[in-house]
Amino acid sequence: MITAMFAGRAENWTIYEPSLHKAFAEKGLEVNLVTSTDEPNNVDYMIYAPAGPISDFTPFTNLKAVLSLWAGVEGIEGNKTITVPLCRMVDPGLSEGMIEWVTGHVLRHHLGMDKHILGQNGEWNNDVVPPLARDRRVGFMGIGELGLSCAVAVATLGFEVKGWSRTLKTVEGIDTFAGEDGLRKILSQSDIIVLLLPDTAATKNVLDREALNLLPDGAFIINPGRGTLIDDDALLDSLNSGKVAHVTLDVFRVEPLPQDHPFWAHPNVTVTPHIASATRAESASLTIAENMRRGEAGEPYLFTVDRAAGY
Repeated sequence: MITAMFAGRAENWTIYEPSLHKAFAEKGLEVNLVTSTDEPNNVDYMIYAPAGPISDFTPFTNLKAVLSLWAGVEGIEGNKTITVPLCRMVDPGLSEGMIEWVTGHVLRHHLGMDKHILGQNGEWNNDVVPPLARDRRVGFMGIGELGLSCAVAVATLGFEVKGWSRTLKTVEGIDTFAGEDGLRKILSQSDIIVLLLPDTAATKNVLDREALNLLPDGAFIINPGRGTLIDDDALLDSLNSGKVAHVTLDVFRVEPLPQDHPFWAHPNVTVTPHIASATRAESASLTIAENMRRGEAGEPYLFTVDRAAGY
């Protein structure tokens, strides 16, 4: 029998336990699922979240893999005591939720919905014809699993979509860029920019003052990726000058966002409390179970982390 240890937050155990058992059964796995053990050498798989109780993996001498419950691994990949394959979470429910959130805010900014939703002043102003998607350029910085799913969804609505990544990718119907030159091109050619990059040393402050100045005047920024991707002070300056028309932020350097942070009061900043998407226990459990099945069958794991690249 396989022994798997759930090392996530205690409040998530009651949510995940039934879903994991159901997923194990669907994959034909007999699993002893525990939340603690006096015999760490008997644990085969660690179902893990950085906010959980385990940080030292040294006692788990026969561990086969660490299976993360999180899509981002910046809080895990640097842990030197993890010497076995580390797999990030790729969950269909996570992708679906992100697609819905991103397309919703792209359309919101594209159509200027705030003007009507927040401007119920009794005046009948219908002198502006709504634009068409084909006349708006949307750039995605980060076209991994989540970014690519969102980019494809936005492209199906008729937008001119572009994507930027660390290494050049080919995606049908989407103009793709890579490297420093590609970064300059996508910034200068995007009316709406969406950030879905991981948090690595290479991506910190990728939208710094110089990068923000490359955007077209009146551009919109949407960040459901990581709070470290944008230089906050430079962003506020760009908003105050009108270079950036509006920014919608779902992630921040400090969470919850402190009540005295200037983002809260700025008229051209929308704050959402890290709700762009979430891992769903039922579908995430199937990803965990499939990787355990693969491990037992000697097949390659899905979604293994490149520890050198940081994601």
